[in-house]
Amino acid sequence: MKVLLINGSTHQNGCTFTALSEVAGVLNKRGIETEIIWIGKKAIHDCVGCGGCMKLGKCVFDDDAVNSIVERLDEIDGVIIGSPVYYAGPTGQMTSFLDRLFFAGGSKWNNKLGAAVVSCRRAGNTATFDRLNKYFTMNNVHIVSSQYWNNVHGFTPEDVRKDLEGMQTMRTLGENFAWLLKCIEAGRKAGVNEPEREEHVFTNFIR
Repeated sequence: MKVLLINGSTHQNGCTFTALSEVAGVLNKRGIETEIIWIGKKAIHDCVGCGGCMKLGKCVFDDDAVNSIVERLDEIDGVIIGSPVYYAGPTGQMTSFLDRLFFAGGSKWNNKLGAAVVSCRRAGNTATFDRLNKYFTMNNVHIVSSQYWNNVHGFTPEDVRKDLEGMQTMRTLGENFAWLLKCIEAGRKAGVNEPEREEHVFTNFIR
């Protein structure tokens, strides 16, 4: 079993990385393989709504990690997305990245586990947490919870490590994530089928 952790901060080894690493450490201890992917500092294309990914099975923009992750979705069992708070929301880079990643991934996201992790200096964390979780609720990704909202406080990694409740929340998230992955694996071995999916119906508020 494998879990990808996506670091949406421009600081590769900053506060968000510190939180994600705490989760990854528990997953590793429970026998789950992990990989932390940093989206970097370069400008990331917004989704332009061209629909090209529906024909190609990948995003038309191919100069960042979006398509490489889409290609690997069949190999992973869960994803944890992390972002610092920018004006009470995820970073612009992270939003652009996830818009394209989840849209291009399509049905490959079905029945994976997901969780969001937020780092903040002071506030805006719950709004950011809510925004990140919407990617999961629109793509049949089952959200894993913890003992509190998955956020840590601090201006530096050293500050984050002093947030004892926040770090404990990360470890609890790791424990819950590992347990649910193993429950799903056991269910599959026992012959429990995945949910049946109807053909997607698209409507709007005019009709």
